[in-house]
Amino acid sequence: MCACSPVGPTGDNGPVYVIAGAAENGWDVLRCTESGAVLDARTVPGLVAAVTGIERAEHPRWVFGGEEYASLLEAGVRVRRCHDLALVESILLSFEGRYGEPATLAAAYARLAGLPVPEEQARTRRPSAQPVLFETEPDPLPGGVSPARACAEVLADQLRRIEGSAWAPRLRMLVAAESAGALAAAEMQANGLPYRADVHAELLTGLFGPRPANGARPKVLADLATEVSEAFGGKPVNPEHPGSVQRAFARAGIDLPSTKAAVLREIEHPAVAPLLRYKELSRLYAAHGWFWLDEWVREGRFCPEFVVGGVVSGRWASRGGAALQLPKLLRTCVRADPGRRLVVADAAQLEPRVLAALSEDSRLAELATAGDMYESLAEDAFAGQRHDAKIAMLSAMYGGTAGHAAALLAVLRKRFPEAIGYVERAARHGEHGRSVRSVLGRTSPPPAALMGEAGLDSLRAARDWGRFTRNFVVQSSASDWALTVLATLRLDLLDELPDAELVFFVHDEIIVHCRARDAPRCAELVERAAEQARRLVFGRTKVRFPLPANVVDCYADAK
Repeated sequence: MCACSPVGPTGDNGPVYVIAGAAENGWDVLRCTESGAVLDARTVPGLVAAVTGIERAEHPRWVFGGEEYASLLEAGVRVRRCHDLALVESILLSFEGRYGEPATLAAAYARLAGLPVPEEQARTRRPSAQPVLFETEPDPLPGGVSPARACAEVLADQLRRIEGSAWAPRLRMLVAAESAGALAAAEMQANGLPYRADVHAELLTGLFGPRPANGARPKVLADLATEVSEAFGGKPVNPEHPGSVQRAFARAGIDLPSTKAAVLREIEHPAVAPLLRYKELSRLYAAHGWFWLDEWVREGRFCPEFVVGGVVSGRWASRGGAALQLPKLLRTCVRADPGRRLVVADAAQLEPRVLAALSEDSRLAELATAGDMYESLAEDAFAGQRHDAKIAMLSAMYGGTAGHAAALLAVLRKRFPEAIGYVERAARHGEHGRSVRSVLGRTSPPPAALMGEAGLDSLRAARDWGRFTRNFVVQSSASDWALTVLATLRLDLLDELPDAELVFFVHDEIIVHCRARDAPRCAELVERAAEQARRLVFGRTKVRFPLPANVVDCYADAK
């Protein structure tokens, strides 16, 4: 494991301010030490003026007690740094082996005060869809404490727990990057992804015909459904109902184990082609049809709600809008405003490079200095067969052994024993029900958290969980790097190109919307952030993490 820098652009020390709504229609402001101890407290009448003045003078870390950051963004105010109590609490609870306990401010304060811990309330998307940093507590805080005081006490407790850990330098980096991600997510939702509703509507009309009445099938889908039925002799078949499709094939003498596309492609029958086309188009229509356009695109912007750390590996998720699964077909709708450009950056072969850096396998690290790691791996170990090299590496990281994969993996094991040993040790930890950690300390859940109370009650379940932990160490460490890139880039843009907007982030891809004249410098900042994140997260590794930035007018042109 590499030695990580304890501080950096995402986690430097400095003053801390807690701000939360007060009972008298003002805002409580607490100035705290770096360890969370309260130095002084005051109540201010105006949120925007207070934050603007303090931010300009001190660039502190902020701890907000509710939806204050949403109001600040509406007023055009952005802050550089924060400490997100809920995200940090979730990271620390998992690190301490208490996965699944509520991580809200109310729950964290209740545990600290020895009070009954309230259940975490399910969230619903608010009609205004405004970005939030922290959710307002649904009920008064336990013990009647004020939100600002509760924030300060939970903050101090979290900082103590971090500093008391042998992983303190890495955890500091992780919670700083995660908190920076909360700021970026709120800003991205407020900015919105530039989106041409007219282009989307034109695509839908070309694919489906005129917009149908509510509840009706589009004409093209209706015609395909008719084709499917006619292929079975005219007896009605519902293409959306697996049982109806299987019964139709059974009447034709074909036993269909499922209606998955891969299964259908192996069948010779005149219904297959229209059925596959129906399935493809119906998925697009259900997920991104006219109703999606009405719901999610406003005034030229697609404004989804990003969920920082929404996946156990640290990857983001989204609530509504399927923001992280935007089909390639619809990327042509993402277009820069006049006078602006999109800077689109996508990391190349991120997870294999992360494995090389994590394992400190010198031979694999040398290959990971190349622009195309799979190409260099193929030349070194697989007689130039890039496809074999890719399958072998994916099998190593995901535990695949089917078909030719086992033989390819054996080649990797022989030539790169440190790298393969690293993921295989992680797999054994999982098979025995133990947790593993990312390079910065994000911790995998115990088996029962995702598999139910039965947990590892069979050899198969143990092996399945071993595959999970095998990949967790790589995927979560990749998330550590990507989030550090985002956090570093966000600060660089604030400093140099404050008019540039972060508008999209998914796993290993970033989009910035900026003025055309700023695009070349923005691209340089993206690539510089990738290099800074490499040093911060992985220390002195020789592994390269290319993040080439393309300047385009349309998202589809970056692919």
